[in-house]
Amino acid sequence: MKKQIHTEYMNTKVKCACGNEFEVNSTMETLNIESCYVCHPAYTGKSKAVSAAGRVEKFNKKFGLK
Repeated sequence: MKKQIHTEYMNTKVKCACGNEFEVNSTMETLNIESCYVCHPAYTGKSKAVSAAGRVEKFNKKFGLK
């Protein structure tokens, strides 16, 4: 690698909105994020299934279908 053209790579503290904190390697000193592996629905398994049936019925009613 060429010298003096690359950014410094360091340990970074990541702070989530849920209060979880952990360290990763990055070029920034600190990172503030909205969701992490502790609170994100994909990781926790607490995702909400969105029902499309209500939307379909609303569309059909609006355009006089069925």
